[in-house]
Amino acid sequence: MSDHLADPIAAALEEDVGPGDVTSHYFVSPAAHALGRIVARERAIVAGVDTAAEVFRRVDPKLHLEVAQPDGSSLMGGETILEIRGAARSILTAERVALNFLQRLSGIATVTRQFVEGVGKSHAKILDTRKTTPGLRALERAAVVAGGGANHRFGLYDMVLVKDNHLMAGAGFTAVAAAIQRVRQERPEVRVEVEADRLEQVRAFLEMEGIDVILLDNMAPAEMREAVALGKKKGVKFEASGGVTLKNIRQIAATGVDYISVGALTHSAPAVDLSLELTHVAAG
Repeated sequence: MSDHLADPIAAALEEDVGPGDVTSHYFVSPAAHALGRIVARERAIVAGVDTAAEVFRRVDPKLHLEVAQPDGSSLMGGETILEIRGAARSILTAERVALNFLQRLSGIATVTRQFVEGVGKSHAKILDTRKTTPGLRALERAAVVAGGGANHRFGLYDMVLVKDNHLMAGAGFTAVAAAIQRVRQERPEVRVEVEADRLEQVRAFLEMEGIDVILLDNMAPAEMREAVALGKKKGVKFEASGGVTLKNIRQIAATGVDYISVGALTHSAPAVDLSLELTHVAAG
């Protein structure tokens, strides 16, 4: 893995700053000091504060940082999230990258909270998916948690999820049971989930040993409810996925499913409106 993939902050700063901030170099005195405040301009759930703070530290370790609103904080709009004191040049150089992370991640946390509240009193947990920004998955998953959601598998390596394309590419449905047993023997720590889009598939999967979760893909609420009823005695968990919106989330949760995965948490969350307000201060 390249250093940039392992360190998204380094990649973002190289992309934006490159060999140097030309504007600040020529138009801002190296002696100028300032107080910067990152302020929320709308209602939001905060996420990515530590990441934003680390951007400022990478640009200038001498900057003094104070977190006013940690991850998970609920904002009404107008609150200061992070204060930065020190060289004005450094604050301005780091500004955009820090805001990009904070706006993006707070947007994910905000949308996640909306879905979490949308399930009402149901026990269903809201899960993220792998529909993340390349290179930012760890940060975006943390934002989901800040919003009250939970994480699904991180990648292809830490959990089995057999989908319809796997059945088409492999030996088909009849070979699934044997493959699951091989997983159980060779990788007993790995959870096994299978996808079903028809009740007939649910019934067939419930006859197999070694399945932890059945994903109900794009099923109608009535079908989900029946699937959950079928699986009660087996101790299998159920996950709903596909076409989940804020309008239908409560109806889906009411079917009794254990999890609801929502790709929109990470692939469609709008950035939160934040700004950095700068005030010139005397050097201390």
